[in-house]
Amino acid sequence: MRNQLPIALLVLFFTLSVPAQTSPPPAREHFAHADVLYDWVTNHRGEKLRTFITRPHDTAGKVPVIFFVGWLSCDSMEYPDPATRDGFGILIRRLIDESGYTTVRMDKPGVGESQGKCEKADFLSEMEGWQAAFDSMSKYDFIDPGRVFVFGLSNGGGFSPLAARDHPVRGYISGGSWGRTWYEHMLDLERRRLMEAGKSPAEVNTWVKAFTDFYNLYLMKGMTPGQVIAQHPEWKDLWYDSPDGQYGRPAAFYQQLQALNLGEAWQKVTAPVLVIRGTGDNIMNRSDSEAIVRIVNQVHPEHARYLQIEGMTHGFTIDGKFYDELLPTVTNWMKEQLGAK
Repeated sequence: MRNQLPIALLVLFFTLSVPAQTSPPPAREHFAHADVLYDWVTNHRGEKLRTFITRPHDTAGKVPVIFFVGWLSCDSMEYPDPATRDGFGILIRRLIDESGYTTVRMDKPGVGESQGKCEKADFLSEMEGWQAAFDSMSKYDFIDPGRVFVFGLSNGGGFSPLAARDHPVRGYISGGSWGRTWYEHMLDLERRRLMEAGKSPAEVNTWVKAFTDFYNLYLMKGMTPGQVIAQHPEWKDLWYDSPDGQYGRPAAFYQQLQALNLGEAWQKVTAPVLVIRGTGDNIMNRSDSEAIVRIVNQVHPEHARYLQIEGMTHGFTIDGKFYDELLPTVTNWMKEQLGAK
């Protein structure tokens, strides 16, 4: 009879013989006419935030760049699936592949490969990331710092000048965005939400009155929604989200949005501005978007243009399909700015 190894040695031998399980590499983007470079920036917490830099093929010297400032949700700005049905993703991918421009994007804390937890990250931590990503463009010798376009999508289109700060910008584009206070935006959004839910006019009026006080305590007095409800149990049926925050972000995120002075930010913008909104947008209403144009034009007449597209949704679709004319609208506008003296 053969001598048998002790069970402990057999277990050790088996463990050493089996290859370690590793996570599959993340899916990556591929483009017909551009290469993707992956890099990092950091915020004050030391969190590494993933950046995506695309460079068009067959280019010599420095080329114009589109710097994207992203949305509110914890969704990545990387779109490895060329068949994505996300309107933001379709526009980003097509601009990368068809514009001939370099592009720069960033994933906020806790999104994709970026460190941190998105559901706990406040706005200031995210804002530092956008600013660091903007600063990082200076190290790429193929990016022309004199031909920078900033494209803010949804929430990002409201505060995008804060990402650029004092850096020169050739033009700003804001898609489905806001230029008022977050408090004003939310009251309009709640009214529209209640109406779309089929509430009677009397109910809508009653609930909006309550929301004016609710959001005052939440956004301006620094209370969480749960604390507001604890203080006012009569509003228990009013709230539909987390006691600690809203839309997957912490209460502090929105309190910091409310503290922004977008009037001050946009009145400092001297570059041309294109604000785009669809009439089917049920997130940002016309007053949200028009506010940017009015602020800019009050200080710098005719520098900002408001473009409203009939039937287009917040996600750049009409009847469930991406609005194809949006791409030439954006690229032609940028070419106009580059050709202007």
